[in-house]
Amino acid sequence: MNLKLRFALIFSVFVATILAISSFTIYYLYFNYREEEFFKRVEAEGRIYHDIVSQIKDPDKAAISRLLEGVRTNSLPSERLAVFDSTGKLIHRLPDSTNIILDPALKKKLLKTPVYRFEIQDYQYVASYTADTKLYTLSDAYDLYGYNKLQNLKLILSLVFGGGMCITWLFSFFFVQQAFKPLIAWTDQIKQTTIQSLKGRLQPIKNYPEMNAVAASFNAMMDRLSRGFEFQRSFVQQASHELRTPLAIMLSQTESALNQPLSTEAYQLLLASLKEDQQYLIALTNSLLALSQYEQLLFQKEWPEIRIDELVVEATSQLMQMYPDALVDIGFKEIPESDKAFIVKGNDALLKSAFLNLLKNAYIYSSDKKVSVVMSALHDQVLVMVENRGQTLSNEEAQMVMEPFFRGKNAIDANAKGFGLGLSIVTRILIAHHAKIEYQSPSSNHNQFTVVLPQSKD
Repeated sequence: MNLKLRFALIFSVFVATILAISSFTIYYLYFNYREEEFFKRVEAEGRIYHDIVSQIKDPDKAAISRLLEGVRTNSLPSERLAVFDSTGKLIHRLPDSTNIILDPALKKKLLKTPVYRFEIQDYQYVASYTADTKLYTLSDAYDLYGYNKLQNLKLILSLVFGGGMCITWLFSFFFVQQAFKPLIAWTDQIKQTTIQSLKGRLQPIKNYPEMNAVAASFNAMMDRLSRGFEFQRSFVQQASHELRTPLAIMLSQTESALNQPLSTEAYQLLLASLKEDQQYLIALTNSLLALSQYEQLLFQKEWPEIRIDELVVEATSQLMQMYPDALVDIGFKEIPESDKAFIVKGNDALLKSAFLNLLKNAYIYSSDKKVSVVMSALHDQVLVMVENRGQTLSNEEAQMVMEPFFRGKNAIDANAKGFGLGLSIVTRILIAHHAKIEYQSPSSNHNQFTVVLPQSKD
């Protein structure tokens, strides 16, 4: 069942329910009104009959008939009247052919309740006892006109219900068709969107604010996808460029060696150069593989608990082994209230690699070979700030510094070796740990990278 038919059916069911409840209520109220109104008429006929009979001490059928004709203009359909004395003996009945008796049980009930109403096979009965005359009156009739009106009302309500449902079906399908026109138009636009063509966007529609909100969200998603594909294409191009350069150098050196005889010393220099290029290729390939494999970390469901302060100390020791002249100062912004303040959930080796990359960058691009690390635990978060003194990044560079293969002006000026992948790897490791990294330049020649990790909840 498609969505348009489902909406039409739901709308029709609502309208059918409302019409059914309304029709039933009207019929029920009229049914009770008819019954109550006819009971009153039967009771009034019995009262008139009682008054006439009670005025004639020796009941005379002719006299009673004359009095009834003078008082009443129309009798009720199938009307029967009877008056009994205090012993239950019949005094008078109308018509004469009526076979009617006073039930002893009914007689006892009338002594407690002067007026009693009941119904037998659609005939409505009213029995009463008058204490002044000590007479029992029993009257009944069939509401022929009331039942006919009730049948007519039932027919009218059925026709109204059926007609209302037909109109509802027509209007609901027309309304749903009109309401879904924008979705149909958008569907055609979406079908034209392919990997090669990601520029198509859904156009807003007048007087449809809710659907325009969906279109805006879809367009924003398409913008993100476009940027993702652009980034992917750019990544492939940059990776190819980085790989092509050392390969071209190696090929050029090899062809030069093959075209002319070289001395032993020249061959050794050539092999050393080739080894350096090969090491460069190996390091670049490992970085690219690491960058692609870190995406799988997002599917990691559970991490063990580790201490960030101990991890930073281990990364610092490893940095000192790599660069003996590095000066690293580790401190705390405030004394932690608990020894568990710096506990987070994560992968020990990966986080150590991330902090080692940050410390290594801070050392390489510092002007005085000094690195400062400040840690703090605040508001269920662990903050690690890595600072150095050196050339700062511009606003444009700060926005691109986490992108793969991007190298800032400070790296180019320092002629530092690298591929521009270190911070990209750090970013992906932190994302996998539900953490983030931010760059700031609090003052001139002052760089600050802040890592924010969530504390362990256990």
